[in-house]
Amino acid sequence: MSLRILPLEARHRADWERLYAGYAAFYRVTQTPEMRARVWDWIMDPVHEVKALVAEDAAGRLLGLAHFRPFARPLSATVGGFLDDLFVDPAARGQRVADALIEAVAEEGRQRGWSVIRWITADDNYRGRGVYDRLATRTMWITYDKKLP
Repeated sequence: MSLRILPLEARHRADWERLYAGYAAFYRVTQTPEMRARVWDWIMDPVHEVKALVAEDAAGRLLGLAHFRPFARPLSATVGGFLDDLFVDPAARGQRVADALIEAVAEEGRQRGWSVIRWITADDNYRGRGVYDRLATRTMWITYDKKLP
Protein backbone atom coordinates (compact mmCIF):
# COMPACT_ATOMS: atom_id res chain seq x y z
CA MET A 1 0.00 0.00 0.00
CA SER A 2 1.27 3.45 -0.89
CA LEU A 3 0.94 5.73 2.11
CA ARG A 4 1.93 9.32 2.63
CA ILE A 5 1.86 11.22 5.94
CA LEU A 6 1.40 14.96 5.60
CA PRO A 7 -0.08 17.96 7.42
CA LEU A 8 -3.84 18.38 7.07
CA GLU A 9 -4.72 20.62 4.11
CA ALA A 10 -7.89 22.42 3.08
CA ARG A 11 -8.50 19.84 0.31
CA HIS A 12 -8.87 17.15 2.99
CA ARG A 13 -11.90 18.71 4.69
CA ALA A 14 -14.57 16.19 3.66
CA ASP A 15 -12.38 13.13 4.33
CA TRP A 16 -11.20 14.60 7.63
CA GLU A 17 -14.82 15.19 8.70
CA ARG A 18 -15.66 11.58 7.81
CA LEU A 19 -12.75 10.25 9.86
CA TYR A 20 -13.27 12.58 12.81
CA ALA A 21 -16.96 11.68 12.97
CA GLY A 22 -15.89 8.02 12.96
CA TYR A 23 -13.50 8.71 15.83
CA ALA A 24 -16.27 10.35 17.87
CA ALA A 25 -18.61 7.43 17.15
CA PHE A 26 -15.92 4.93 18.21
CA TYR A 27 -15.72 6.60 21.62
CA ARG A 28 -19.50 7.17 21.76
CA VAL A 29 -19.08 10.93 21.96
CA THR A 30 -21.81 13.16 20.60
CA GLN A 31 -20.14 15.49 18.13
CA THR A 32 -21.91 18.12 16.09
CA PRO A 33 -20.86 19.67 12.78
CA GLU A 34 -20.24 22.88 14.75
CA MET A 35 -17.80 21.07 17.03
CA ARG A 36 -15.92 19.64 14.05
CA ALA A 37 -15.85 23.11 12.48
CA ARG A 38 -14.28 24.54 15.63
CA VAL A 39 -11.56 21.86 15.67
CA TRP A 40 -10.99 22.37 11.93
CA ASP A 41 -10.54 26.10 12.54
CA TRP A 42 -8.06 25.41 15.35
CA ILE A 43 -6.00 23.17 13.10
CA MET A 44 -6.08 25.59 10.19
CA ASP A 45 -5.06 28.52 12.42
CA PRO A 46 -1.25 28.74 12.19
CA VAL A 47 -0.95 30.14 15.72
CA HIS A 48 -3.24 27.65 17.47
CA GLU A 49 -1.44 24.87 19.35
CA VAL A 50 -3.46 21.97 17.86
CA LYS A 51 -1.93 20.51 14.70
CA ALA A 52 -2.89 17.54 12.54
CA LEU A 53 -1.21 14.98 10.36
CA VAL A 54 -3.11 12.69 8.04
CA ALA A 55 -2.38 9.45 6.23
CA GLU A 56 -3.25 9.59 2.55
CA ASP A 57 -3.32 6.75 0.03
CA ALA A 58 -2.08 6.97 -3.57
CA ALA A 59 -5.50 8.22 -4.72
CA GLY A 60 -5.46 11.08 -2.19
CA ARG A 61 -8.07 9.49 0.11
CA LEU A 62 -7.47 9.90 3.83
CA LEU A 63 -6.95 6.68 5.77
CA GLY A 64 -6.21 8.15 9.18
CA LEU A 65 -5.69 11.26 11.27
CA ALA A 66 -3.63 12.37 14.24
CA HIS A 67 -4.25 15.57 16.25
CA PHE A 68 -1.48 16.67 18.58
CA ARG A 69 -0.20 19.63 20.59
CA PRO A 70 2.63 20.59 22.93
CA PHE A 71 2.27 20.46 26.69
CA ALA A 72 4.53 21.74 29.45
CA ARG A 73 6.15 19.18 31.78
CA PRO A 74 7.14 21.26 34.81
CA LEU A 75 8.57 18.37 36.86
CA SER A 76 11.13 17.60 34.13
CA ALA A 77 11.34 21.21 32.90
CA THR A 78 10.65 20.00 29.35
CA VAL A 79 7.93 20.20 26.74
CA GLY A 80 6.19 17.07 25.52
CA GLY A 81 3.70 16.34 22.80
CA PHE A 82 0.19 15.12 23.50
CA LEU A 83 -1.47 12.94 20.86
CA ASP A 84 -5.09 13.90 21.42
CA ASP A 85 -6.84 11.98 18.67
CA LEU A 86 -5.69 9.05 16.54
CA PHE A 87 -8.09 7.31 14.19
CA VAL A 88 -7.68 4.96 11.26
CA ASP A 89 -10.47 4.17 8.81
CA PRO A 90 -11.71 0.67 9.75
CA ALA A 91 -11.13 -0.46 6.15
CA ALA A 92 -7.43 0.46 6.45
CA ARG A 93 -6.73 -1.14 9.83
CA GLY A 94 -4.01 -3.77 10.01
CA GLN A 95 -1.90 -1.93 7.43
CA ARG A 96 0.28 -0.05 9.95
CA VAL A 97 -1.38 3.31 9.28
CA ALA A 98 -1.48 4.05 13.02
CA ASP A 99 2.22 3.16 13.27
CA ALA A 100 3.06 5.63 10.50
CA LEU A 101 0.99 8.40 12.08
CA ILE A 102 2.50 7.88 15.54
CA GLU A 103 6.02 7.82 14.12
CA ALA A 104 5.32 11.02 12.16
CA VAL A 105 4.11 12.75 15.35
CA ALA A 106 7.24 11.46 17.11
CA GLU A 107 9.43 12.89 14.34
CA GLU A 108 7.63 16.22 14.68
CA GLY A 109 8.35 16.03 18.41
CA ARG A 110 12.02 15.31 17.82
CA GLN A 111 12.25 18.32 15.51
CA ARG A 112 10.60 20.51 18.19
CA GLY A 113 12.80 19.19 20.98
CA TRP A 114 9.97 17.48 22.85
CA SER A 115 10.90 14.98 25.54
CA VAL A 116 7.99 12.57 25.05
CA ILE A 117 4.85 11.87 23.03
CA ARG A 118 1.98 10.92 25.35
CA TRP A 119 -1.54 9.70 24.71
CA ILE A 120 -4.41 7.97 26.46
CA THR A 121 -6.88 5.39 25.23
CA ALA A 122 -9.92 3.59 26.53
CA ASP A 123 -9.26 0.49 28.60
CA ASP A 124 -11.41 -1.57 26.22
CA ASN A 125 -9.63 -0.36 23.05
CA TYR A 126 -7.88 -3.72 22.75
CA ARG A 127 -6.91 -3.44 19.11
CA GLY A 128 -5.44 0.03 19.55
CA ARG A 129 -3.67 -1.01 22.74
CA GLY A 130 -2.00 -3.83 20.84
CA VAL A 131 -0.47 -1.24 18.52
CA TYR A 132 0.45 1.09 21.37
CA ASP A 133 2.08 -1.70 23.39
CA ARG A 134 4.29 -2.42 20.38
CA LEU A 135 5.28 1.24 19.83
CA ALA A 136 5.49 2.78 23.30
CA THR A 137 5.72 2.07 27.01
CA ARG A 138 2.53 1.83 29.01
CA THR A 139 2.76 4.01 32.10
CA MET A 140 1.50 3.52 35.63
CA TRP A 141 -0.56 6.73 35.56
CA ILE A 142 -4.31 6.70 36.04
CA THR A 143 -6.31 9.54 34.48
CA TYR A 144 -9.05 11.52 36.25
CA ASP A 145 -11.49 14.09 34.89
CA LYS A 146 -13.25 16.69 37.00
CA LYS A 147 -16.11 18.16 35.02
CA LEU A 148 -16.43 21.93 35.19
CA PRO A 149 -19.76 23.73 34.91
